[in-house]
Amino acid sequence: MNLRPLGDRVIVKAATKEEMSKGGILLPDTGNKERPEQGEVIAVGPGKLNEQGNRMPMNVKVGDKVMFKKYAPDEIKLDGQEYLVLAESDLMAVVES
Repeated sequence: MNLRPLGDRVIVKAATKEEMSKGGILLPDTGNKERPEQGEVIAVGPGKLNEQGNRMPMNVKVGDKVMFKKYAPDEIKLDGQEYLVLAESDLMAVVES
């Protein structure tokens, strides 16, 4: 089953709480709980309509790693997987290598 977000919505799969550093060290999630969260964009809506009825292009694409505030997304579960739904305006940054 596929998710297709509407308007300026973005579907994100949250990054795991524990991640490895570049040197292979396990980094536990022990930081401040109010810090921004990260995830990977798995679906992007077509964009918001402006006052003239034209679609505004989205600033993110599938595969982008993004940062967002902890309490901004709505959580959904589909086929045993948890996903986050955010408005594009709730995204804070795209993480670039």
